[in-house]
Amino acid sequence: MKDFLPVLKILLRFVVIYIVLVLMYQFYLNTYENEVVDPFTRWVAKQVAFLQSALGFPTVLVDSMKLHSILFQTSGKFTTRMVEGCNVFSVAILFTAFVFAFYKGTKTYIFALGGIVLLHILNISRIALLNIIYIRYPQYEKMAHDYLFPAIIYGGVIIFWLIWIQYFALKKENNA
Repeated sequence: MKDFLPVLKILLRFVVIYIVLVLMYQFYLNTYENEVVDPFTRWVAKQVAFLQSALGFPTVLVDSMKLHSILFQTSGKFTTRMVEGCNVFSVAILFTAFVFAFYKGTKTYIFALGGIVLLHILNISRIALLNIIYIRYPQYEKMAHDYLFPAIIYGGVIIFWLIWIQYFALKKENNA
């Protein structure tokens, strides 16, 4: 049993951190249940609209209380809608819980924060590209939405986790 103790500690740390972060996030979401979307989701939608407009695809955001989402009107056409699940927060919680399960002091905080920022940038790019695909290549919209873009965001998480494990969490400290 002693051989499994380090693994059990990591697993327990992951589960506790994950549950605490999910509960905190749910409390945050409950605060905005009577709104179209929460402020973070709106902020992400604004950044996506800015990026799309900068790329030559003028975008207007349209609130839909009925759908609890923000609709992207890109180049005059409704493309996708921004819902809470698209804001990368849930993925960031999973990422953070995993990184902190292998806690290594201050560098854990720095890596987690840097990873969350990179996931956020990746997510904004992903949503903008999805909307552009809806405009330019509508025949690929289902494949892009259902397979390609989830693979990008979760693939990013896995790559960041592998970097964390390989270069930080399991790296032996030099005692000089």
